Amino acid sequence: MNFSLFKVFSRAATVELDSGTRYEAPEGIEVFLNGERIPPPKTNVFTLFSLTPATEYRLSAKGPDGKTTSASFFTEEESAFINVKDIGAAGDGKTDDTEYISAAIAMCPEGGTVYVPAGTYSVRPLFMKSHMTLYLGEGARLVASADQTAYPLLPGVVRKTEDWNDEFCFGSWEGNPLDQYASLITALRVSDFSLIGEGTLDGNGQAGGWWKDPKHRHGAWRPNVVFLNDCKNVTLCGVTVKNSPCWTIHPYYSDDVDIVNVKIENPDDSPNTDGIDPQSCRRVTIVGTKISVGDDCIAIKSGKLYMAYAHFRRTEDIEVRNCFFERGHGGVTIGSEAACGVSDVRVSKSIFKNTDRGLRIKTRRGRGEKSLLTGIDFHDLTMDGVRMPFTVNMFYFCDPDGHTPYVQDQTPRPVDSMTPAIGSIRISDVAIENADVVTACIYGLPEKPVASVTIEDVTVSYRPPSERTPGLAVMMDDFPEMSGQSLYINNVDRLLIRNLKISGEAIGEPEFLHIGEQEVDGLYISHEEKAKTA
Repeated sequence: MNFSLFKVFSRAATVELDSGTRYEAPEGIEVFLNGERIPPPKTNVFTLFSLTPATEYRLSAKGPDGKTTSASFFTEEESAFINVKDIGAAGDGKTDDTEYISAAIAMCPEGGTVYVPAGTYSVRPLFMKSHMTLYLGEGARLVASADQTAYPLLPGVVRKTEDWNDEFCFGSWEGNPLDQYASLITALRVSDFSLIGEGTLDGNGQAGGWWKDPKHRHGAWRPNVVFLNDCKNVTLCGVTVKNSPCWTIHPYYSDDVDIVNVKIENPDDSPNTDGIDPQSCRRVTIVGTKISVGDDCIAIKSGKLYMAYAHFRRTEDIEVRNCFFERGHGGVTIGSEAACGVSDVRVSKSIFKNTDRGLRIKTRRGRGEKSLLTGIDFHDLTMDGVRMPFTVNMFYFCDPDGHTPYVQDQTPRPVDSMTPAIGSIRISDVAIENADVVTACIYGLPEKPVASVTIEDVTVSYRPPSERTPGLAVMMDDFPEMSGQSLYINNVDRLLIRNLKISGEAIGEPEFLHIGEQEVDGLYISHEEKAKTA
C-alpha cells in the first residue's frame, strides 16, 4: 500500500491512500506521525490537523500486508495567526459576529491565517481575499443570517467603464449572469486562498426561507454557501457544509480549485441544493468528499447560450476520485446548462449509494454548437441502490420552452448553430447492486447522435420485481417509465459493449435503436430469480 501527500498547508496536511479500495480504507491500516500512532483512517483520503507551521513531519503507513511506506514533508510557513475572538467575536450564536470576522480577514497579512475557534458564529456574507487561510477549528460553526435583507446583492452584469460593450459578471443563476445574493463565503477574483478545518459552514437555508417558492426571484436569486467567482488556486479542505439555500459550492469561471475531504449535507427534500457545481472552470479536483443532498451531488456546467457567446469558456479537466455520493438525483451530472461545452471528466474509485442516477448527462436543442460534452470517463466504481446507473438525455425538458416541439421533436431536424453534441463516453470496471429502473438509458438526437459509447467490465444485479418502482429514466416528453429494463440505447454513432453482465428476475431485453457502428462482445443477461453479481 502506498500513499501520497495530496495537499500541505501551514497547519494541516491531506493524505491519499492508494489502498486498492474505493473511498473507504481497508481495515488493518496503521498510521504513524513522527513515530506516534494516530487513529487509523476510515477513508482513503484523510487530513491531519493542528500541525505546526514550517515544521518537518514524518508520516508512515503500514498496510494489512505488513508493508510500510514512509514520507517526510514540511508544513508551509505562516506570517500571522489571528484568532477572531481576540478581535471581538463572541461565538455565542446570538451576537452578529460579521464585522469582527471581516476585520480579522481585512487585517490578515499575506501568508497569514484567520482562526475561528469552537463556538457558533452568526454571520452575514463574508468576503474573502487573496493569499490567506481561513481555518475553522473543531466545533466552530459559521451560521448564515436568516435575514434576507442583510445579504448584499451581486449584480449579474456591470458594464466596464472603459468599454461599454464589455461587462463584469458578479452574480449567476442557473447558467445566466443574473442578480444573486452574496453567499456565506464569497470570493471574487481571489487567488491562493484556503478554507480548511474541522468546523462547519451552515447556510441556514431552512430558517432563511430560501427553500420556500424556490423558483421565484425575491429581490435577487438565492445564494450559495460558497461562491468562487473568477478565482485561482483555491482549496476547500476538511470542513462540513450544510443546509445550503441553493447550489452548495459553486466554482464559477475559476481555475485550479481543489475540494478535498469535504462533507456536504443538505436535506433530501431541499430544492436545487446541488453539492458542487463547477461552471466554466478548469482543473477542478474533488477528492475524498462525501455528498448527500436534495439534487445532483456534483453538477458540471458551463452556462447557457448567452455565456457561450459573450463569455465563452469550456469546463475542462475535472477529476473526481475517492468520493462517496449518497441520495441526490444524480451522483455526477454533466449539464444541462453547458452551452460552452464540457471536456475531460474523470470519475474513479468512488461509491454511489441510493442516488437516482450514477452518471447523468443532460442537454437539449438550443444549447448551441459550442456545447460539446466529451471525454467522459467513469471507471473503478461501486454503485448500490442506484436506480438507473447511466443516463444520457439530449431531450431534457428544462427551461420555459422545454416542452415545445423544437426541443421534444423526435424526428430529425436540421443541424444548425443551436444543435449541441455529445462526444465520447467510456464506462468501465463498475460493480452495481440493487439496480431498479434500467442499467443504461441513452437517447441521442436523431440529427446529432451521441458519437461514441463504450461499456466494458461492468456487472449489474437488480432488485427483485416486488421491490422495484417504475421510473422515468430520462426527463423528456412521451417517454415511458421503465422497470427492470436492461438497456435502452437510441441514436448513437458508435456503440461498444464488452463483458457486461446483468442479472435479476424478469429483466427486459436490451433495445438498440438507430445505432451506427456496433460491437457487442460479451453481453450476458441472466433471468435468475436470485440475482448475483458475477
